[in-house]
Amino acid sequence: MSQLDVAVGYATASRKGIPAPASFRRWVEAALKGARRRKATEVAIRIVDAEEGQALNLQYRGRDYATNVLSFEADLPPGVNLPLIGDLVICAPVVAREAAEQGKKANDHWAHLTIHGTLHLLGYDHIVDAEAEAMEALETRVLAGLGIADPYTVP
Repeated sequence: MSQLDVAVGYATASRKGIPAPASFRRWVEAALKGARRRKATEVAIRIVDAEEGQALNLQYRGRDYATNVLSFEADLPPGVNLPLIGDLVICAPVVAREAAEQGKKANDHWAHLTIHGTLHLLGYDHIVDAEAEAMEALETRVLAGLGIADPYTVP
């Protein structure tokens, strides 16, 4: 893989239960390899609390609740050639709650959401059924390569 830069910022009162930057880098790298991206890549990840997660989801998606991950593809002006593919915002309390509700290991859920968000930054989507199936299959393959079970099966 070419050069990868993953910047992780923590905007939470506590880092308890939140993975280290090295984990996020490993998960982004796995997603990029799975999607066969070989170019230099930069991604920024911001870990937020429920209040900020809700505010961002409302502002950018029109939904008044905190969601697990928001993906913002880089919108670079013409002629600006940077390896930045975009930003991910991951809401720590939502990730913890979902993992508990779904009976998943918290770290596995963090990995899934990081990979899911990274694939969105690469243009993958799940609005149309066929695209959703392709994206979910790729996520499942990438996660399996990390020793993580299929997140779309019920435990």
